[in-house]
Amino acid sequence: MKKYFLLFGLFIFALSSCKKATTFDTAAQAATDDALIQAYLQLHTEITATKDPSGLYYQIINPGTAAHPTDASNITVGYTSMTLDGVALDSRSSTYFAPLGQLIEGWRIGLPKIGTGGTILLIVPSGLGYGNTAHGNIPANTVVIYNSVTLQGFN
Repeated sequence: MKKYFLLFGLFIFALSSCKKATTFDTAAQAATDDALIQAYLQLHTEITATKDPSGLYYQIINPGTAAHPTDASNITVGYTSMTLDGVALDSRSSTYFAPLGQLIEGWRIGLPKIGTGGTILLIVPSGLGYGNTAHGNIPANTVVIYNSVTLQGFN
C-alpha cells in the first residue's frame, strides 16, 4: 500500500512541477519589432523606408526593369544582411539562386517590388523573417536588415 502512495505522490509532484506551455504572442512581438524599426529609422535619417501593410519596411534604391518576379520565379540576388544593432549576418555578392516562393515572407513581399537590375533595402520584422526560432546565427525574434538586395535576374 505504501508503494501506491509513493507512486501517487511522485505522480502528483511530477504534474505540479510541469510548467504550463506558454503561447507566443505574435501581435506583441510585431509591435515590439515595429517600435524597434521606427527607433532605428529615427537614428538613420538617410533611410526613407516605406511601411508595407504586412509590416515590412522597404526602400527602393533602383526599380530595375518593368518585369517583376512572382512566387513562382527562381531568383538570383546579391545582398548583405545585419541586425538593427549592426551585427553582420550574411553577405552574398552574386549568384544566390533560390525559388522566391521558398524564401522568408519578407523577401516574398519585398522582391516583387523591383525588377531585374533593381536594388531594394528590406527591413524585415521577425514575423516576416525567422520568427521566434533561431536560424543559424540569427537569434529568435530578430529584425533583419537586408542592405542592397540586388535582383540580378529571375525566370
